[in-house]
Amino acid sequence: MKYKLAGTLACLIIMIIALMPSDEALDNNNGSRVHQHIAARSATKAECSHDDGVFCTHLPLVVINTGGEDIPGEPVYDENGKFTETYTIAADGEKTITAEFSVMDDPNGNNHEADKASVNSLIEIHKRGNSSRRYDKGSYDIRLMTEDGDNNPQEIMGMDAHHEWVLYGPYLDKTLIRNYVCYNIAGEIMDYAPNVRFCELILNGEYRGLYLMAESITAGKDGARLDISIDKKDRTFSGYILRLDRGSDSELKNLYPFSSYTLRTLQEFNIVYPGTSNLNEETAESIRQDFSKFEKALYSYDYDGPEGYKKYIDPLSFADYFIINEFTCNYDAGWLSTYVYKEAGEKLKMCVWDFNSAWNNYPQENMDPSGFQMHNCVWYFMLTKDEDFINLIIDRYENLRETFLSDEYLDRYIDETIDYLGDAVDRNYNVWGYTFDEEYDMLEPADRNPRSYEESVEQLKDFIHLRGKLMDENIETLRQYCAESKVKKFNENSN
Repeated sequence: MKYKLAGTLACLIIMIIALMPSDEALDNNNGSRVHQHIAARSATKAECSHDDGVFCTHLPLVVINTGGEDIPGEPVYDENGKFTETYTIAADGEKTITAEFSVMDDPNGNNHEADKASVNSLIEIHKRGNSSRRYDKGSYDIRLMTEDGDNNPQEIMGMDAHHEWVLYGPYLDKTLIRNYVCYNIAGEIMDYAPNVRFCELILNGEYRGLYLMAESITAGKDGARLDISIDKKDRTFSGYILRLDRGSDSELKNLYPFSSYTLRTLQEFNIVYPGTSNLNEETAESIRQDFSKFEKALYSYDYDGPEGYKKYIDPLSFADYFIINEFTCNYDAGWLSTYVYKEAGEKLKMCVWDFNSAWNNYPQENMDPSGFQMHNCVWYFMLTKDEDFINLIIDRYENLRETFLSDEYLDRYIDETIDYLGDAVDRNYNVWGYTFDEEYDMLEPADRNPRSYEESVEQLKDFIHLRGKLMDENIETLRQYCAESKVKKFNENSN
């Protein structure tokens, strides 16, 4: 009997292992995704040991020199400490300054400030973010440029050459890894998610901690990023990228599609790509009309029919976006930092962005791990009225829980990422360790704030496990949103 039991257990173990994505599957699943901590295993880097105090890191090293100028984009406060809704600008009145930018990235050795750079460029830089701009540790938008001011696309840390980058400084996220984990997992599940790499930053000679270099969501040459192009002669486009957030400073880029009149969102749409230099009123109106075709079909009586939303979007992409943001409780998605794109000859798809507050890391409230919220968002309010879409979500979720969203896989991914970061975590908290002190608590209620790095990681894992368990138990309740009693008034043939 005991041999039969042992054999059964062995078979179960083999089945579980077979379901788990291998490292090779990670690197080859969609042919392009590179997970930095896995790729680094082939490197033969020695331990850093310098008696002369030379800064040494096994991670890529970014060095920025502004020549003593302050980076604009800091929030401005009045004499009472109240935010004035304005941000600092450069001495010349511009929103960016020019700086020197270098990346030291030896794939088989450690990196030092005096090493020969793999990337050297001038950059335009400003502080980025909304609420995160108020954090001591800044995040930055960067545009690589030539001395003449033209774009200067460069391959950075193995990511495809481009001139636009985001240098994200994890501060609210005490684990330092939420964006890295979520972008990479999303990149395995969806057709596209921004590529990311960990690095360390020295700004004007001062060590500023662990950072994440991320692709901006835009088009690129030779297959880099999204397959979208613009004809500069007649400004015709093949595809576009839209963002639902706080709109653009350029009225030309602000878009007022059909959903602006449905009152499903109070936020603003703007055109991310094509950029301002390749955009005119005619092109912007053409994009608005094209996108509104989808929204008008979605809000029509035939939303679930042959002429409905499926004619215009990739339902799997929209379902994956729903699942990823529900699983992580990333509820800015669908309201803010929400990207939708259309590649050449393709249907509309979604792209993830910003998991800084995911997995119960919102400062203002404790996330309920048992409920759902994405069905209330723009587009999903109607998409979830369709039984086919709900079935797609449920079936897809159950499949992903066996692979990229399983507790075992995510625990291993987190552990291996932290192991890869190694003493970079300690170096980061030599600068930012004060944020674990009570007087700097950022989460409410106060007992949510971790008091050590280890506790922050434990909280993250505990919430992932709880969220997965409760989603497993409640995923079928999504059917209530497509029940006849819910959709009757939206269907033309209903009595």
